[in-house]
Amino acid sequence: MRCPECGHRFLQGATFSDAQIQTLYSDYYPRRSMGPEDYRPNVERSGFGAWLDGARASAFRWVPPKVTVLDIGCGFGQALGYHTNRGCEAWGVESDENIRRIADLHAFRVRVGVFKSEDFPQDYFDVVTMDQVIEHMRDPIDTLAGVQRVLKPKGIAILSTPNASGWGARVFRQRWINWHAPYHLHFFTRRSMQLAASRVGLVAESLGTVTSSEWLNYQWIHLATRPKPGQPSKFWANNGTYSSVERTVYRIATLLHRTKLDHLLTRLFDAVGAGDSQLFSLRRC
Repeated sequence: MRCPECGHRFLQGATFSDAQIQTLYSDYYPRRSMGPEDYRPNVERSGFGAWLDGARASAFRWVPPKVTVLDIGCGFGQALGYHTNRGCEAWGVESDENIRRIADLHAFRVRVGVFKSEDFPQDYFDVVTMDQVIEHMRDPIDTLAGVQRVLKPKGIAILSTPNASGWGARVFRQRWINWHAPYHLHFFTRRSMQLAASRVGLVAESLGTVTSSEWLNYQWIHLATRPKPGQPSKFWANNGTYSSVERTVYRIATLLHRTKLDHLLTRLFDAVGAGDSQLFSLRRC
């Protein structure tokens, strides 16, 4: 569904309980097959190569050192390790139960379950990040209100989220990789994010697109391997036998990525504000 006023899109009828959310991510998301040996904290990146890759697309890259930071939807804890290594007091919240094995091993402060602001101190964090997370929220307004509650006055929330108004959704239409139902429930426009932020006492300071160049590589592969409804994806589930056409597309996609054509296209579309991933900076009033 799409709002005719602000362009916000949402998946109609997707209602989940807290328990269903935890099952959806703990049992069906790829991290279920990852172990402690697969964990690597994110590391500093800079220079031309990082720019070409779109490294700054990730919300955690915009967090300064030595601050208090809450990462909502902390995944497998890579950003928590990054923040800790830079002298931050890092906290996380994650619905996926698989984070426990990493949090226990590395002594990370992680709340397992859906985000509830009352689980965290009020007016406490300098920065709150949601890296490709706000689109997963059942009630993003309530989530942003919770973010506002835990931020310090003048604190900042940094959000990255897919851009359903960008070139990818317009060109690939129903085969755009980031529809990702039933995980992605909301698709913000710049206007709808400004409206949502203003309702909860946040001010949108920066609105733009910064996209990882990996996304376009995945998009080409998804075009060839997108399954029929009710069937698992060979690419995302990493199983099944590829047809000759699928193998050919996979090779071409790999070549485009290695020759950096994906990277150049991605940087071009970001430059004109039509990239696949939006980056929002919201300041508490």
